[in-house]
Amino acid sequence: MNIELHDIGKRYRLEWIFRGINCAFHSGERYALLGPNGSGKSTLLKVLSGHLSPSKGAIVFKSGETKQTEIAPDHIYKSISYAAPYIELIEEFTLEEALRFHAGLRPMLPGMSLARLYDLLALPRARSKEIRFFSSGMKQRVKLALAVCSHTPALLLDEPATNLDVQGVEWYKNLIREFAADRLVVIASNDPHDAEFCPVHLNILDFK
Repeated sequence: MNIELHDIGKRYRLEWIFRGINCAFHSGERYALLGPNGSGKSTLLKVLSGHLSPSKGAIVFKSGETKQTEIAPDHIYKSISYAAPYIELIEEFTLEEALRFHAGLRPMLPGMSLARLYDLLALPRARSKEIRFFSSGMKQRVKLALAVCSHTPALLLDEPATNLDVQGVEWYKNLIREFAADRLVVIASNDPHDAEFCPVHLNILDFK
């Protein structure tokens, strides 16, 4: 999957959050979207996901390796997995219910069973525990695992290390290494270390 931005801009009322972005995000590549808190990283990520429309310019989504086919806006959600601190889990679900519910809505990666997903989460004795009783770090692990292990060509992660301890950050990076090798990956963060595995860095402040 490729995402092309043509002179993209987004504003709220009279304030431009960003503008003049011309770039392309290609399948199999990893991109870091960097900038301080409140600089517009999350807004741009929402535009990349198709959740928000740009105020100016055009965004084009394409699929296919040799012959590129444009993806209709109504079908973008099928190609993108998204995890962010502001996207909440259903807290009344147990962990088991949450994983089964997600798997019923979105196909998981080939060979990814619920049993393997439990093992990847590394949350012992949490299977029958309601999400509302999870720590913030445990919730973040679940969000990341569900996004990364869904079978989509594009993966968008907003502040993925939020609420993770040192061990959790290493767990997240291993998850990316193991399951995102051939996918389009965009990481938005105010800490470059969260996206140190991304060879392409974009600073949102360059587009103010």
